[in-house]
Amino acid sequence: MKVHSSLGNGFQEVIYQRALEIEMLIEKIPFEREFNMPIYYRDHHIGTRRVDFLVEGLISVELKAVIKLEDVHYAQAINYLEAYNLEIGLLINFGERSLNFSRLQNKKFKP
Repeated sequence: MKVHSSLGNGFQEVIYQRALEIEMLIEKIPFEREFNMPIYYRDHHIGTRRVDFLVEGLISVELKAVIKLEDVHYAQAINYLEAYNLEIGLLINFGERSLNFSRLQNKKFKP
């Protein structure tokens, strides 16, 4: 919320990534930015995807800077959770006048 309050909307996603990185460093929140995660199909490695942030090795954080979140954005964030077997994710959109965020849960999560 600090990032959106300070910068407002209208910037590219990478600007918000950089600002959020600074905030997490200040708050001493463990994270990895643009974390490469492997994608498997039937135990075969078929590629990699980058999650914007992986927080504490447990939470996927996907940032957007669009006028309005669409179903495809939610689907992408859920697909990341399922592909990486993460239980919780956040989808944050900095592109709207008010900060829009959703907490997502992987219903297929296997502890």
